[in-house]
Amino acid sequence: MKIGKEKLLPFTLTGAVVLADQLVKGLIIKTWPQETVWGEELDVFNNDLLWILHVRNKAIAFSLGQNLPDTLRPVLFIILPLVVLGFLVWYYLTSTEFSRLQCWAVAGIIGGGLGNIIDRIFRPDGVVDFISVKFYGLLGMERWPTFNIADSSVVVCCFIFLLSILITPKKTENGEKT
Repeated sequence: MKIGKEKLLPFTLTGAVVLADQLVKGLIIKTWPQETVWGEELDVFNNDLLWILHVRNKAIAFSLGQNLPDTLRPVLFIILPLVVLGFLVWYYLTSTEFSRLQCWAVAGIIGGGLGNIIDRIFRPDGVVDFISVKFYGLLGMERWPTFNIADSSVVVCCFIFLLSILITPKKTENGEKT
């Protein structure tokens, strides 16, 4: 199986997401005490829409699984995601079904997934989350659950991928687009 440059190029996005995610998380760890909102003491960035803070999440999205036994967490939060990401990489590399936009979206999803897995493996206190956005009571939440660059990459790229599936014309058996 020969993999061309065009197929590998989107992995630059994977690397960029992992690098940006880990660099900013490192900055947050070095400069913000946990549970501190940036600007709160300094009165620099004290607005209600966007908060930069330092929290840790030992579970997954929306703190799901935080009450699971410590023996089960590595399997569900590290091994299973690695298997899923491995399958996604394999499917991406062997498939010819992805459009150019979908290739980049998949690469962004992989980058975000790897960013959080790195935290789960190397940061025993949990995944570093630092962005908190006011949600104005929508869905019963005053603030959206705190997130990070990796989370953003997964969500945005999944949205782009799904949207591209919905708007991409399908080919019929005779090769015409519908």
